[in-house]
Amino acid sequence: MQTSFTPTQLRDPDFASSEAVIRKCVHCGFCTATCPTYLLLGDELASPRGRIYLMKEMLENEQEPTAEVVKHIDRCLSCLSCMTTCPSGVNYMHLVDHARAYIQDHYERPLHDRLLRDLIARTLPYPKRFRAALRLARLGRFMEGVFGRSGKTHALAAMLRLAPRRVPKPAPARNAPAVAARRGRVVLLQGCAESVLRPQIREATVRLLTRTGFDVDFAKREACCGALKWHMGLRDDGLAQARHNVDVWRRELTQGLDGIVITASGCGTTIKDYGFMLRDDPAYAEDAARISTMAVDVTELLFRSGLPAARTAPALDVAYQAPCSMQHGQSVQREPIELLAAAGFRVRQPQEAHICCGSAGTYNIFQPELAGQLGDRKAVNLDRLKADVIATGNIGCATQIEGRAAAPVVHTVELLDWATGGPCPVALAAVLTITKEDPCPS
Repeated sequence: MQTSFTPTQLRDPDFASSEAVIRKCVHCGFCTATCPTYLLLGDELASPRGRIYLMKEMLENEQEPTAEVVKHIDRCLSCLSCMTTCPSGVNYMHLVDHARAYIQDHYERPLHDRLLRDLIARTLPYPKRFRAALRLARLGRFMEGVFGRSGKTHALAAMLRLAPRRVPKPAPARNAPAVAARRGRVVLLQGCAESVLRPQIREATVRLLTRTGFDVDFAKREACCGALKWHMGLRDDGLAQARHNVDVWRRELTQGLDGIVITASGCGTTIKDYGFMLRDDPAYAEDAARISTMAVDVTELLFRSGLPAARTAPALDVAYQAPCSMQHGQSVQREPIELLAAAGFRVRQPQEAHICCGSAGTYNIFQPELAGQLGDRKAVNLDRLKADVIATGNIGCATQIEGRAAAPVVHTVELLDWATGGPCPVALAAVLTITKEDPCPS
C-alpha cells in the first residue's frame, strides 16, 4: 500500500513502524475470510483491510479521530487471525496498538466510557483489587438487568455477568524444587486475572513442572505484564509495567534461568513482544529483547522437555479450544494438541478453530453483543464434538466459554497434570459421571 508519511513523522519510531506495516499490505483481502467481526457484520470497515485504510488515513494526516473511526478500531478483537492468514507478513498487531495509543491521546471519549476504562485499568491488573471487585460484584448482581438496558452501562452488566458466583481462595506463590532429575530453573508468571479466578491452574503447573524436573520459582515484586493497559491504548502505563518486570527478571537472570513460563497466552503474546515495545529505550532494549526470547508458554516448554510418564490414560474425549493469542499471536499450534494426545486423551478440534471466542482481554466487557455472538458460535461448534471436557490455554477463553458450552472447561495443564500423577481437575470432578474407568474418583 502506498503511503505518504512525512520525514518528520518517520523520525518517530511508532510512525515509522506503522508506515512499514501499512506498506506491506497489498489489499488482497485474505484477512477478511478469517476476521471474526467481518464474519458477523459483513462490513469492509469491520475487517483488517478496512481498518488499515482507516488507520492509515488517521495516522498519515495526524487527524483527530472521529467517533466512526474509533468505533471500528474498538470493534477489533486483536485476535490476530489476520496475521496468520496474511501472505505478505503484515504485522497488524503493532499497527493497531499504535492506533489505539493515538486514539487515547487525541480523542475524548464520552464520560461514562472514560470512567469505565479507568475503573478497569485500575482494577483488573491488580489481583487484590480484582478479588475485592469480584466480591462486590456478587452483591451487585441484581443490577445486571438494569445496567443492561442502557448503552452507557451495558459494559457494567457484562462485568456482573462474567463475575463468578464464588471467588476461590488464593493459592500461595511458593517456590518449589524439582522432584525428578533436574532439568533447570524457571520462573512462573504469577498472573493477574488467572490467579484470582482459577488458582488451581498455578497449582497444577507447579506440580507438573517439578515432576518434569524443573525448579519453579516466583519472582518477587513481579507486576502485571502490561497487556491490558497496552491494548487499551494506555501506552505509558503499559510500558511502565513492562519496564518494571524487566527489572524484576533481570535479577532472576543472575541466578541462572531457563525460561519465564506463562500459563495465560494473552500475557505470553505481550511478554514475547517486550523486545519490540522497548526497542528504543537504551536502558531496557537489550534485556527486554533477551526476556522476550526466554518467555515461553507452558506447553512449549513441556513439548521440548517431554512429559513425565503418564499413568493409566484417562479415556476421555477432549475438545481443544485454541486461544487466539496462542495460535495467532505466538504460533503455538500443535504443541498442546500433541501433549494431550501423548498423555492418553482423544483430542478433537472444533470447526472454525481459528475464529475467536469473543473474550479477547476486555472485549467481552466493552463489546458484549459481538462478544456474546462469538461466544455462542464457539460453544455450538464445541458442543458438536460431544467431548467430555474442553481444554484451553487462556483464562479469558475459559471464562468466555464456561456456561455457554455443555462440557466443563479446564486449562490444558490441568489435564496433563492429572494424566501424569496429579489430582483430577476440580471442574471435572464436579460433573463427570464415573463410568470411564473411574476417571474422577470421589
